[in-house]
Amino acid sequence: MASYNTSDFKRGLKVQIDGDPYLMIECNFVKPGKGNALYKCKLRNLVRGTQLERTYKGGDSLEAADVEEIDAQYLYQQGDRFVFMDNDNFEQYELTKVQTDDAWKWLKEGMVCKMILFNNNPISVAAPNHVVLKIDYCEPAIRGNTATNLTKPVKLETGAEVTCPAFVEIGDMIKVDTRTAEYLERVRG
Repeated sequence: MASYNTSDFKRGLKVQIDGDPYLMIECNFVKPGKGNALYKCKLRNLVRGTQLERTYKGGDSLEAADVEEIDAQYLYQQGDRFVFMDNDNFEQYELTKVQTDDAWKWLKEGMVCKMILFNNNPISVAAPNHVVLKIDYCEPAIRGNTATNLTKPVKLETGAEVTCPAFVEIGDMIKVDTRTAEYLERVRG
């Protein structure tokens, strides 16, 4: 199996520590006055979501994680499980609500997502950065409120709740940034 030397360490690297896949979130190079160079790294466990900090000396190495990112189409929800299909080989994968993290809030049937596989088993999924969803429920706008910065909570067709400008109504289609859960714009059509 491939491995990464400390000179290869960088943000976004996927490594394996004690049999679990980790994503390198941060890596800082430190050169003390005397002695070896040090690499202070923050890593996030891709299975459990926990974080750890480790310090490596120059010349150390870490094993590369056997992770693969694929495009997977969201098919349907069955109880607390979400079913996806690999777009290349039509293989189906099931993820729990815990594995989908907050991505479940944005999933709409037919949507293509990024799925991470570890040893050919799904461990997480990410919704597209921007999605267009229909507003299922919101309070009606109060006539005469023309201030531009008024907002109200709305419930979307997927069950997610976001804060929107006061002028949006039930049935409107809006674009949302899934990374921040922020309203971006109202979509016509």
